[in-house]
Amino acid sequence: MITSRNWLTTALRLVAGIAIAVPAALLLGASPAAAHPMPHSVVQLDVYEHSVSVRLELPVDDFTRASGIEVSARTLTARTAAIRAYLVAHVHPTATDGRTWQVAVGRLGLSRAVQTDTGQYRELVAHAVLTPPSGADVRHFTFGYDAIVHQVVTHTILVTVRQDWAAGQVGGEGTTQVGTIRIDTRTMKIPALTVDLGAGSAWRGFVAMLELGGDHILTGTDHLLFLLILLLPAPLAAGHGRWNGLVGPRKAMARIGRITLAFTAGHSAALAATALGRLDIPAWPVEAFIAASILVGAVHAVRPLFPGREALVAGVFGLGHGMAFSFVLAEMHLSTGQLVTSLLGFNLGIELVQLLLVCLALPSLLVLARLRIQPALRLTGAALTGVAALGWLADRLGLANPVARAADSAGSHTTLLLALLAASAVAAVAWTLLTRRRPPADPVPAL
Repeated sequence: MITSRNWLTTALRLVAGIAIAVPAALLLGASPAAAHPMPHSVVQLDVYEHSVSVRLELPVDDFTRASGIEVSARTLTARTAAIRAYLVAHVHPTATDGRTWQVAVGRLGLSRAVQTDTGQYRELVAHAVLTPPSGADVRHFTFGYDAIVHQVVTHTILVTVRQDWAAGQVGGEGTTQVGTIRIDTRTMKIPALTVDLGAGSAWRGFVAMLELGGDHILTGTDHLLFLLILLLPAPLAAGHGRWNGLVGPRKAMARIGRITLAFTAGHSAALAATALGRLDIPAWPVEAFIAASILVGAVHAVRPLFPGREALVAGVFGLGHGMAFSFVLAEMHLSTGQLVTSLLGFNLGIELVQLLLVCLALPSLLVLARLRIQPALRLTGAALTGVAALGWLADRLGLANPVARAADSAGSHTTLLLALLAASAVAAVAWTLLTRRRPPADPVPAL
């Protein structure tokens, strides 16, 4: 016989089993998304010679939960002061000797972001400048930062470097992770992150700018297209408003050399003047000028507009291209010493790659001029270039179009471009050697 105490014990065991089994079954059967992972914050550092610029990306919902400040597109302006005060109170960089850095929070904005497993969410973007005390090293410091995580204990902050000239990290492509800030669950404290960026050097900055200059001319479809379309009719003679003959290999090579040197001189002078003078020039007029220069070059390849004066035109139009090159340096906010070094490296990279491309194109240009299909190929190239130029011009005047997007995307196929130029150069040299060695045909006997 079962006593009342046994009945009670059995019932309690049954309830306890159900209490354990049901949650376990729910957890085991739940999908990974049921855990509702939280978006993390991102801190991106731009390291300069005397300061560090910071871009803070904070999920809006978590920011509101931690700060008590409601943020939306409608209320952002009214709450700018409160947001800045909150951020300044939670950013604590210090030098290795313990001295505190100055923190100044600047512009704020809202955007949309997507992180793995979290989907799309709103984020608050804040920009700040961290200035070390006199004599402190910007490359070695302690970064105390506890925005959001001081209230949302599951939050994580990723700290990365986006630009570091002295370490050779320029161009804004990719980031280097410095570390992660999160709460220590054992002590329930938020340890500061030790930032150690190494020594850095002017040489690494110079080499990085050399590579950036070469990459810029190689992927800058508009700059490259302008030079090539201006070189296309260089081996041809002009007469009566038409291209109707050849000028000979030596004269053609001299023309190509003068055009290339003039373009180099033009864009180098404008690049140096604009960058060193730190001139704040609007981008769209310069970009529209470049598109117009390409269009003029395309028309000149069809009908000679300025025969014999191509070098002068290349130098004048090169001024606009140099101003466009300077925008890359202006975005980096370098000190004067770094700017001078960067200017030398960047311009040298442009010239080296430009020289390589001209050398690869030269044999094909000389051989093309001697072929019967030269007019058809020249007109086709000029037509395609003209269409691209019109698309760019419309886009830079505010009318977005698929032609401009397609022309810009051509810059992503640099390996294919180099391969085609190299293959055409080899084919042109081989064709020239074969035609020179071929014996003259026997004369036809008179009847």
